[in-house]
Amino acid sequence: RDGVAPIIFDTIVNSEVRDIIKNSEGFTVDILSTFLSPLEDALGIKSSFTVGGAHSVTNETNYKHRIDAVNYALDNDDGAKIDRYNLAELILVGVSRSGKTPTSLYLALQTGVFVANYPLTDDDLDNGRIPRPLAAYRNKLYGLTIDPERLAMIRTERRANARYSTLSQCEYEVRQAEVMFKRFGIPYIDSTHASIEEIATRILVDTGLRGHSK
Repeated sequence: RDGVAPIIFDTIVNSEVRDIIKNSEGFTVDILSTFLSPLEDALGIKSSFTVGGAHSVTNETNYKHRIDAVNYALDNDDGAKIDRYNLAELILVGVSRSGKTPTSLYLALQTGVFVANYPLTDDDLDNGRIPRPLAAYRNKLYGLTIDPERLAMIRTERRANARYSTLSQCEYEVRQAEVMFKRFGIPYIDSTHASIEEIATRILVDTGLRGHSK
């Protein structure tokens, strides 16, 4: 419409579709032709031109297990359905916004581990005991902690001008949570500067959970 040719980055494998794109009026950058041929020469092999190979399901049973694990993580997020903790292989514990939900979902999707997560409330932190719903599953618990200043920033984005987001409240919650972890020998990790992948890897190493490969 404006007389300028659109730029097209082409990663299409199907040769018929690629020919249609090449005959268009756009400026085409053929990624496959640019990089694939030199790679074939360097490696001494030819591409199979298989679509979606990196995402293929090689083990249907493991794939289904991971989907079931994701559904479990969603159903048992943030203290929901505490009556199903007997099915959990791991229960993540920590104050609100310490990274429990994304870590649970990552572990479920990538490893097939059944993960629930439980948020520590003021009542839990005040009495200094393992919350009643978790008492019977102490061997499944793993804690997440976080720098109070970082926590306050995250909470402020979600709920500004609330006691929940104040630095003093965040300091109190983190301090009490760590006291609980240490008192009852609950392993934990600081999520402040760690990626979800790093947190998940550490948890798997510390707990010995193996998960289900793809």
